[in-house]
Amino acid sequence: MRKQRAFTLVELLVVIAIIALLMSILMPAIARVRQQARTVACMSNMNQWGKIFTMYTMDNEDYFATGSTGKMWTTWLAPYYNDPELHLCPTASKPAAPEGSLLPTGSKFIAWGAFDSTMAMYGLEGVYGSYGMNGHVSNPLPGIPDPFGRDLTKNWRRANVNGANNIPLFLDCIWIGGVVEDDDEPPQYDDTCYFGPLGTNMQGFCINRHNAFINGLFVDSSSRKIGLKELWTLKWHRKFDTNGDWTSSSEPPPVWPKWMQSFQDY
Repeated sequence: MRKQRAFTLVELLVVIAIIALLMSILMPAIARVRQQARTVACMSNMNQWGKIFTMYTMDNEDYFATGSTGKMWTTWLAPYYNDPELHLCPTASKPAAPEGSLLPTGSKFIAWGAFDSTMAMYGLEGVYGSYGMNGHVSNPLPGIPDPFGRDLTKNWRRANVNGANNIPLFLDCIWIGGVVEDDDEPPQYDDTCYFGPLGTNMQGFCINRHNAFINGLFVDSSSRKIGLKELWTLKWHRKFDTNGDWTSSSEPPPVWPKWMQSFQDY
């Protein structure tokens, strides 16, 4: 009678070991490809937002919203798009509080929101996302003082200005927006943020969402990736010092938190 051959236990263990080795080699590569795909999809979103902001300013004599009504960009841009998924970077697509919360802060991998009914007066109830707007871009109505005492003469009021390609408009963020100053410190630890009376500042945008970069849209409707240390070299408002203490031109040079030290300098 013919004797049937079968794999021995040793042979099976060798095959399993080889498969495990191949998987250990391939999985990081697959993860990188997935992250790159999410980054590309996020940049595609930014390009769409560039068209949306352009349509708004074209309909409003080149000016941005007043910012004095209490409504956020999610409200005054609403007539120009109908896909709420545009609010989301694919890397941070799950909201921090799906059932609703008063202060649903996001993170580098989690979207902010959704807001509960207490924010309905601002048009934010049920809203969530993972992008935020530069709080210095608005066109306040004349004669109405800022309730927080901010210097509104620093604001970028319209799209057609010199250097618009270095003025951030809309970026990856852990909050709906931020009011940035040149002396804002970076987060001391990865994925942490300090909230002040005006909400988040530079720390809301300084998040390691795309491997030491975030994606951003500029006032001229161009979009590109932005190095985290590069954030301090952008012209967030008219009086912003782009050669401040957190740039490579500073003397002495800045001492970055440990988690940022290996990132590219600007």
